[in-house]
Amino acid sequence: ITQFFPKEGWVEEDPKEIIQSVYDCIERTCEKLGQLNIDLSNIKAVGVTNQRETTVVWDKGTGEPLYNALGDYTTSHNKSQKKSSFYNFFGLINITYFSAVKLRWLLDNVEEVRRAVEEDRAMFGTVDSWIIWCLSGNTDGGVHITDVSNASRTLLFNIHTLDWDLELCRYFDVPMDILPKVRSSSEIYGCMKSSSLSGVPISGGKQCLGDQSAALVGQMCFKEGHAKNTYGTGCFNVVPQPVKSEHGLLTTVAYQLGRDQPACYALEGSVAIAGAVVRWLKDNMGIVKSTAEIEKLAAAAGSSYGCYFVPAFSGLYAPYWEPSARGIICGLTQFTNKNHLAFAALEAVCFQTREILDAMNQDSGVPLDQLWVDGGMTSNRLLMQLQADILCIPVVRPTMAESTALGVAMAAGAAEGVNVWDLTTDHLPQVVSETFVPQINPNGRLSRRAVLKQTLLKWIIALAFGYEGPSLGGPAEPSTEPSRPLRSA
Repeated sequence: ITQFFPKEGWVEEDPKEIIQSVYDCIERTCEKLGQLNIDLSNIKAVGVTNQRETTVVWDKGTGEPLYNALGDYTTSHNKSQKKSSFYNFFGLINITYFSAVKLRWLLDNVEEVRRAVEEDRAMFGTVDSWIIWCLSGNTDGGVHITDVSNASRTLLFNIHTLDWDLELCRYFDVPMDILPKVRSSSEIYGCMKSSSLSGVPISGGKQCLGDQSAALVGQMCFKEGHAKNTYGTGCFNVVPQPVKSEHGLLTTVAYQLGRDQPACYALEGSVAIAGAVVRWLKDNMGIVKSTAEIEKLAAAAGSSYGCYFVPAFSGLYAPYWEPSARGIICGLTQFTNKNHLAFAALEAVCFQTREILDAMNQDSGVPLDQLWVDGGMTSNRLLMQLQADILCIPVVRPTMAESTALGVAMAAGAAEGVNVWDLTTDHLPQVVSETFVPQINPNGRLSRRAVLKQTLLKWIIALAFGYEGPSLGGPAEPSTEPSRPLRSA
């Protein structure tokens, strides 16, 4: 998917390109199934997973998006609002990472959106809503829904009642009639009406989960205290009830596997830039030619040799929540080369994870004894070993790296009316995995050095703010200046 960066901290995508990529994926999958002599009638359900906070508004009469989809990153900031006034409702804080603030910006700055709302033509949703509406018929009976995991990322959803909250909608001045209906993460929503699957008997509709929630399911994180880290996005720790964080984390709905099932919650530490560190070294700086090369360079160095990297390209997320922070590379000497920068970049990712897990341990009161991981960066074996050494606990990497896709398939297959997957504890499949065990003595010199480096990193982070220090409660609002026009796919 092409991403547009019209201004610093702004990320946009074309909704038409998003849905076209889904159709392309369906067609390629059907072709491969045919090559394997698998009849399409064997498809029992289609699952949808998505980047949770990305915001789309479209015209329900024409099916046309009214603006580009607004993505996750931001550096906008407004310190006038307190964190606690929002956190108690939905476990989030008022920054532009979440959907309601983006929707408010669209209503204030895009005339087509404002007029469509006034004329009762507008539909709002995160990407799952847009995809499901298109696949289930578009203007010909498309289903306008979302699931609890996506709704909980909008700033409009009450995580206790599991429904849209009138007070929150009034605060953001968002009309509730443009919101999708909220469903569980595993139930039949509708039927496919397009692509090669059109007309094929489907006993399950489109089960949807936010990307990180789907990865939790794919990693079989169904018990309290299970934690996983998706490199590039954040860490998640499963809890049975909402837990109010006192250490800079978010409380979110992880999933609800059936309309009559209880919701499962998670403590979340969002990290906006982990995977982007590698892309920055490759695309912006030209230090590496491919993402695989960073492991070779870092291994050649064996250490950062005093070089420290704070990749706050779009501010700092959990546990600091400071969008105005900026990145820093320091400790450079005449001896420093690209190998040391590569090692420092990997260390920075590991230290971000360490800080979030420390916060989780304090909030939950249950120290984690291992960490499940997924995401593209987990193919980097040096990163996995560094992470285990810095955390001083085993890091478990499944051989099936695409936990998000597996998780949404499991949720789709487990839906009532589909029933091809049993997610009860006694019937869970065995996860084939590889474990990276810490190779340093927790009481030894290397462990003390790791603690020292973490302390130093916190000091460097404080410098990155460029003022008196981090503020954990500051809200953020988007700039009032509109972006580039919508582009067609």
